[in-house]
Amino acid sequence: MTPLQNERERVVQTLFPRGIPRLWCPLLTHYREDRSMDSERIAAHIRHMRRWVSAFLAPGSTGDGWELSPPEAERLLSFLLQEAERQDFMVMAGILRTEAGTVVPAIRDFLERFSDGDGNAAALARRRICGFTVTPPKGATLDQAVILAELEAIAATGVPLSIYQLPQITENEMSPETVARLTDRFPNIYLLKDTSGRDAVVRSDVDLGNLFLVRGAEGEYAGWSRAAGGPYDGFLLSTANSFAAELGLMLQYLEEGEREAAEELSRRVTTAVEEIFTAAADLPFGNPFANANKAFDHHFAWGDDAPRIEPPMTHSGNRLPRELILAAGEALSRQGLESGPGYMRKA
Repeated sequence: MTPLQNERERVVQTLFPRGIPRLWCPLLTHYREDRSMDSERIAAHIRHMRRWVSAFLAPGSTGDGWELSPPEAERLLSFLLQEAERQDFMVMAGILRTEAGTVVPAIRDFLERFSDGDGNAAALARRRICGFTVTPPKGATLDQAVILAELEAIAATGVPLSIYQLPQITENEMSPETVARLTDRFPNIYLLKDTSGRDAVVRSDVDLGNLFLVRGAEGEYAGWSRAAGGPYDGFLLSTANSFAAELGLMLQYLEEGEREAAEELSRRVTTAVEEIFTAAADLPFGNPFANANKAFDHHFAWGDDAPRIEPPMTHSGNRLPRELILAAGEALSRQGLESGPGYMRKA
């Protein structure tokens, strides 16, 4: 490895002494009737996933990161960092700002509040923080030079970073060459998440060194894993909120050479997810990724009682429709993805 790649490896080892996780989750944010954060439900949800997931992005798109006010995001992160000590996981802080020049001040503010201003990997790891997720600035016509300059300014802070390909929000994509230029200069950039569905960066011939690559687009999971000959080291998936066990087991099957079992499990999850994501896309409120996963999670939380329990609240103040809850239960049943007794019944 080059000296820069060695430095990136040191950053990763500092943050993840037991190895960087292959399955990450952009955590749902649960709410009470009064629309305040439901910390007890969030903690129970994490316990349900924790066997398979040890690193959570918050707030991400699935956790209403684009809708939360700064005070709401701060309360969520403050709670999660305390919970991370109790349940032994790491938090990737989502700095979801798409206006040029707004990310660096937000990172500095976060460091002052949660890390005494210290942004090096060791200081952050002690607080259970594994870095920050950032996106390019927003604009469909932005030149790659503009995107590169903004991300260079963020990377120059020296904090551990994940760069997030999210054209659904930013209306643009980092080119493979832009990503390569960033990773050639900044060892603190250690992870790329690509939710585009086009996967242009990993399909290209550019050398990304030892950047850790995770896929955020849903569906046909098994074939995208490096363990199956695919281009990604891991996944950062909204559906890990609902199918952490299935996705974790799929990765385990692939590592053990059980390709057929992995692909079968991948197919069943993909079928259920496509059905309910399509249904959730028609709702006039909220994020469809969050809405679909809350519908599935409602069943994993309450088991057989799920149809009789009031549907979950969204950040908008609307509850999910019962029709979506019932559809999610039927999709789970058809694919043999039974929810069990419900983790809230065990809480």
